[in-house]
Amino acid sequence: MCRNIRPLNNFEPPATDDEVHAAALQYVRKIAGTTKPSAANQEAFDTAVDEIAHISRHLIDALVTTAPPKNREAEAAKARARAQVRYGASA
Repeated sequence: MCRNIRPLNNFEPPATDDEVHAAALQYVRKIAGTTKPSAANQEAFDTAVDEIAHISRHLIDALVTTAPPKNREAEAAKARARAQVRYGASA
């Protein structure tokens, strides 16, 4: 359920608001234990996603590092290689 939560700090280009929102959505889904809330819980669910995305953006913007920014393409290639080892060759 939380596969879309990726490290978002120290990338070039920086994490987009869409990426931050997607991570917040996955976090709320995990905490709530559901991927689709009931109509009665939809407003609370959406509010939680918005608030977590907001504070996550503040966190990412406030973090300081001396490490060089990571390359998105290189990190994606590493993830694909790990998946290849873990799950075997794709069809």
